[in-house]
Amino acid sequence: MSEKKELSFFEGVGYYTDKASKFINMEEGLLEQIKVCNNVLRLKFPVKGNDGKVRVFEAYRVQHSHHRMPTKGGIRYSEHIDQEEVMALASLMTYKCALVDVPFGGAKGGIKIDSKKESVDILEKVTRRYASELIKKNFIGPGLDVPAPDYGSGEREMAWIVDTYMAFNNGELDGLGCVTGKPVSLGGVAGRTAATGRGVSYALKEVFSFEDDMKALGLTAGLEGKTVVVQGLGNVGYYSALFMQQYGCKVVSIAEYEGAIFNENGLDIESVFQHRKATGSILNFAGATNLAKSSDALELPCDILIPAALENQITMANVENIKAKVIGEAANGPVSAEASEILFKKGVLIIPDMYINAGGVTVSYFEWLKNLSHVRFGRMQKKHEEDHNLELADLLEKMTGKKMDDLERKLFAKGPEEVDLVNSGLADTMAKAYVTIRQQWKEGNGQYDMRTAAFIVALNKVASDYEQMGIWP
Repeated sequence: MSEKKELSFFEGVGYYTDKASKFINMEEGLLEQIKVCNNVLRLKFPVKGNDGKVRVFEAYRVQHSHHRMPTKGGIRYSEHIDQEEVMALASLMTYKCALVDVPFGGAKGGIKIDSKKESVDILEKVTRRYASELIKKNFIGPGLDVPAPDYGSGEREMAWIVDTYMAFNNGELDGLGCVTGKPVSLGGVAGRTAATGRGVSYALKEVFSFEDDMKALGLTAGLEGKTVVVQGLGNVGYYSALFMQQYGCKVVSIAEYEGAIFNENGLDIESVFQHRKATGSILNFAGATNLAKSSDALELPCDILIPAALENQITMANVENIKAKVIGEAANGPVSAEASEILFKKGVLIIPDMYINAGGVTVSYFEWLKNLSHVRFGRMQKKHEEDHNLELADLLEKMTGKKMDDLERKLFAKGPEEVDLVNSGLADTMAKAYVTIRQQWKEGNGQYDMRTAAFIVALNKVASDYEQMGIWP
């Protein structure tokens, strides 16, 4: 008898939605409406290269839910992208936004292209053509659908998209809000680049603050001294590893598609990043051991495993070899549904993707607000707060008779920069969301894992929006 095939990423999202619904008193028709992707756009368009040859590219944009507007989600550049993957990612975006109280519906986009292998010229032509197709079909706009970077894309691609959008919509007052993840000089927000990785570290800090939960895993509270393995040294993996190191963790292994490295005493993240930048590989980093396969890093003993690459990295093929006590899903869907169930039974705590990697969409929300308000955060109050703090410093010196030195006065007086306000808002968002998820998880009394708890919270929030806004009869 052949082995049962594992659920696809898309099927896995549906599986957990159905599983969570069993613990919710929700009308079947409403659940079906929440699950379905409202709009699915599949594109094929030609682009001529510098060699004069025409190539046809395949692309997608999926809007999962319009219970909140606009819809929101990144654009993935990958030669392996397909419609089901984009639909799954769009669905997760709806639930992710609901979890962290960001008022967007979920969406996602994808272009079938390997951004590492293509010239900048081709990438720009493909990106601008994709953007123009979205514009013509009303699949982009500050009040309609707001894309962002994802795997294989970044600030540069978002700059091309906003430029294309503004060319089609000359004079639109809120036009910069058509996309987030832009360079700060083009209406982006300070802190957006690091936001997803920073959010991962904020989430894990919250998780490890609960002493009883950690004791059940055989761990002490707090991140200090915890061993960490990170898969992926792209934007999310790099910043996740960097901030975990700053919290006092030992990042003992990093994996990338070219291989993995290990040092039981911990790796210096910035040095590894610069080594890869200089050599094109993380391998042969001074003081580290090369592992035979990239996937070997996933199976190392550690306190925290952070898969920050692509989906389905931990499956039935390797789940029995996973030795981590906590898995923080910095990527979308890195653990298959079947593998999640096995790890749950083994007592491994999985912090679900729809919560832990929500830092990106949270700060994208801040950027969108900045674009609609046409003023950077802190501009109206920074100088006022600094002057007020200096007055307090003078009063404190008069009352105590002790004079502050120049450095102390400077630190006391400092008003918040935009990045300070953004990071503060992100920290507050991740902390409050975890309290809600953990409460639901505890109410389950062991009946379900934290992912199911997160789905329960998200489904209840989306259903409440449908009912209160009169969308559901």
